[in-house]
Amino acid sequence: MSSPTLKLNSGHEMPQVGYGLWKVGNDVAAETVYEAIKAGYRLLDGALDYGNEVEAGQGVARAIKEGIVKRSDLFITSKIWPTFHEPERVEPIVRRQLSDWGLDYFDLYLIHFPVALAYVDPSVRYPPGWQFDGKLEIRYSGATILDTWKSLEKLVDGGIAKSIGVSNFQSQILYDLLRGCRIRPATLQVEHHPFLTQVKLMRLAKKEGIIVTAYSSFGPSSFREFDSAGHEKARNMVPLLENPVITEIATRAGKQPSQVLLRWSTQSGHAVIPKTSRKEILPINLDCTGWDLSQEDLDKISALDEGLRFNEPTNYFDTESLWLFG
Repeated sequence: MSSPTLKLNSGHEMPQVGYGLWKVGNDVAAETVYEAIKAGYRLLDGALDYGNEVEAGQGVARAIKEGIVKRSDLFITSKIWPTFHEPERVEPIVRRQLSDWGLDYFDLYLIHFPVALAYVDPSVRYPPGWQFDGKLEIRYSGATILDTWKSLEKLVDGGIAKSIGVSNFQSQILYDLLRGCRIRPATLQVEHHPFLTQVKLMRLAKKEGIIVTAYSSFGPSSFREFDSAGHEKARNMVPLLENPVITEIATRAGKQPSQVLLRWSTQSGHAVIPKTSRKEILPINLDCTGWDLSQEDLDKISALDEGLRFNEPTNYFDTESLWLFG
């Protein structure tokens, strides 16, 4: 089984269904990536902050060595962390990430969050996380989003990123970037699920020719393990995978709830990057493009929207830090 592809405004093709590497443990990342490739996944979505790029690269290397895929068959995404937004920091950290993966180029490279933090040397802490001191202190950098973006454009010029894009951007900051960029963002990766439909943002991306990649397609399930006050609702609400609207549609369609949630996104033309640690679920999640939901069912799912955003930077800080992102 394989995924259909989406044509990016950069001219490159991106698989519509990929495997997301957020929260994949270092002890299992190499094997998980290898198994995902064996199952048919060709898009791997990583990031510096996930802390597993070395192991993910080992899984890729094994799959290539065994002849399962060639490098050109894969579409590998990574992201720059806010502590490396200053222009002179961009290319060096990207080259380190490429080295970690064992690659010569990324197919897609994203700005992870639209905020710039003070530089933390990798020899001090890597990944650096949000806090400058690794504990409480949040310290900003003066780099603007356009400063960082222009450095990403140079990655394309130099051939070490084929396409570039953004993550966790909202409409106004996306408009600002579009006014000053030379190379337009190819993708916009955002939290997107039936509890957070972001209709206006989806409409803007489509109008501007930017492909949306939806993450956390299963809603609160991705965030229930966090113990911060900002994630309390995620811990206490019924998961989307158990929501009666979703389970009823899944039963009637002869599909799993996870497939229904993913198809809700892919049927709108979005890419998805579900994660699972279970080998038997890999092909199930990949099967979310070759069949359709009725418009009535799509509307029922969209009607679950509550504007619930779980991946807020402030959710990861103690209350004394919240004002910095208010």
